[in-house]
Amino acid sequence: MYQIIKQILRTGIKTETPPQPDDALRLDAPQLQQKILQHVGRALAIRHVDAGSCNGCDLEIHALNNAYYNIEGLGIQFVASPRHADMLLVTGPVSRHMETALKRTYDATPEPKLVVAVGDCGCTGGIFCADHSAADNGESYASCGKVASVIPVDVAVPGCPPTPTAILQAILTAVSASKIL
Repeated sequence: MYQIIKQILRTGIKTETPPQPDDALRLDAPQLQQKILQHVGRALAIRHVDAGSCNGCDLEIHALNNAYYNIEGLGIQFVASPRHADMLLVTGPVSRHMETALKRTYDATPEPKLVVAVGDCGCTGGIFCADHSAADNGESYASCGKVASVIPVDVAVPGCPPTPTAILQAILTAVSASKIL
């Protein structure tokens, strides 16, 4: 026990330095909230759909709700039903078993709707490609491949997994470039 304590004291704290603030990513939250309320009439509602991911992207999406990113402070919230959603946030390659469910979720989302594909798997099929070539789009006997193979995608966020900042930027890009706002 004493050996472990001595080693801990000798080694010290070994963690990464925290990221520095980036003013380029700073948002004008009141203006964004006003735009969302003006055009949607309420908070922007997002339905997250896991279409067959490894959950790496899902963990980064969950981080958006923590105190650091505070997505709800921007007037954006996650909902449990696609009938209440303005945007679908889809992770993973679409497995054959999830193809029909994803199409039904897309159809149940009221117009105008936005779709954001998250992660390399959602954008390109990722490591689930049959022969790892770009030509097959991740399609195999068990996978339909990228999200755009099943439903139309407005914004794609590459990364394995993408950072919460990248996901937030994609959400805001989809909203600002859409017909909703």
